This record gives sequence, C-alpha cells and structure tokens, in this order.
Amino acid sequence: MRRVISTATTEFRIALRNRWVAIALVLMAVFSLVLTLAGSAPTGGLGVDRLSVTVASLTSLSVYLVPLLALLMSFDAIAGEAERGTLPLLLTYPVSRGEVLVGKLIAHLAILAVAVLLGHGLAASVSISGDAAATSGLPALWRLSWSSILLGATFLGVGYALSALSRRPSGAAGLAISLWLGLVVLYDLALLAVIVADNGGWFTTEAFPFALLANPADAFRLYNLSASGAATTAAGIGGAANAIPAWQSLFSILLWPLAALMLAGAAFRKVTP
Repeated sequence: MRRVISTATTEFRIALRNRWVAIALVLMAVFSLVLTLAGSAPTGGLGVDRLSVTVASLTSLSVYLVPLLALLMSFDAIAGEAERGTLPLLLTYPVSRGEVLVGKLIAHLAILAVAVLLGHGLAASVSISGDAAATSGLPALWRLSWSSILLGATFLGVGYALSALSRRPSGAAGLAISLWLGLVVLYDLALLAVIVADNGGWFTTEAFPFALLANPADAFRLYNLSASGAATTAAGIGGAANAIPAWQSLFSILLWPLAALMLAGAAFRKVTP
C-alpha cells in the first residue's frame, strides 16, 4: 500500500505541475455555474425544483466533460513515460505494474473527484440560494456526483490501456480523442440512425436497451435520469431512462471501471521497457 500511495503522490505532483488540477477545477466550476444560471429559468413551468433542472443539465455536462478530462490526463500515463525514458527506470523499482496503475488511477481520480464535487457544490449553492425547495434535489445531485467519478474511472482505465498499446503520446492522444468522439458523440447518432432504419423492428424493441447499457456514457446518463425528477426535464433519452430499470444501468456503471482497469493491466503487462 505504501508503494501505491507513493506512486499516487508522485503522479499528483506531476499533474499539479502540468496544470491539470487547475484546468479540471476551472472547467467544472465555470460550466457548472453557467448551466445552473442558464437552466433555472423554466423551473416554474415544469413544476420541479431548481436543482432538479440543474441536475439534468449537469448530467449532460458530465457525459461530455468528465470522459474528456479523464482521457486527457491518462493518454500519456505510460506512453509519456516510455518516450521520456523513465519507464525502464520505473520498472526497476520494487513496485509491480498493477501497483503503478493503481497509483496513477488514485491520483488522477482524486483530481476528477475534487473537480466534480467543486462544480456540483457550486451548482447546489446557487440553486438553493435562489429556491429553498431546491434541497429536494440534493439526493439526485449526490447520485450524479459519485456516478460521475465512476465514469471518470472508466475512461481513465481505458486511457491507460490506449497509452500502453500506442507507446507514443501522439498516437495515444489520437486514439483517446477518437474514442471520446466515438463513444460520447457518434455512438448515439449511430443508434438513432439504426432505429430510424429499423422502423420499430427487432433492434428497437429488443437490442436497443442493451446497446445503451453497453456504452458507459449512456449507462451513466440513463442511471441519473431514471428514478428522479430530472428525467422529465430531459429530451430524447428521457424515454429510455424511464423504460430501462435503474439497477441495470447501475450495474453497468459499477462494472465498467473494473473492466477498464483490467484491460489497462493486460495492456501494460505487454509493454517491454
């Protein structure tokens, strides 16, 4: 455990020096405040409290921003060490590759957690100050916070795997951005195209829910929109959130970080100094 903490401390100092801590904090704080202030206008007409509307907006923000931050922090975690020539030195230390990965994960996940909690905390403060009834949305906001951290852990693990497979930061960066575009942006568009072509057939009625749960970003969004007032304020995927049981999306959210870390470990074991 001491070796893991030592690795995590070193990685956190590197991230602090590279401004990743400041970047993550500023981005989450600014976007959370903007969405809170801009999204509070329609609360009276919707019949829900101000914070519930904010949770729906913050869910969309987390789907896009948290995976992107995670991939940007992790894409050179191994490839960067290899290019700088520090990876052979690191592997000569009495620390296993699994401990190295876990240490990096702890440091990067701590940065994401602080950024998420800061952004969501500011959003809650602004919402409650303008609407005392907004406290009823705190459970949904807390669920969004810890599930955002798990979503970040998933993409951190995938980023480590891409970094180990590419061996060069430039290649890892390209793979990371491509993955983000594919899973977060293009995946839903592809599903929509298939649904339109299927015209209410087998894919729409049987395969579509599983296709959503297979994507960690969609599973995260489903879980946070289901079983809460936020589902009524979101368009598009809100219907799917009401149709798919919350435990299924929760299972996907819990499973993906473990699978991603195992994938990263398998890729790292194949890296030769």
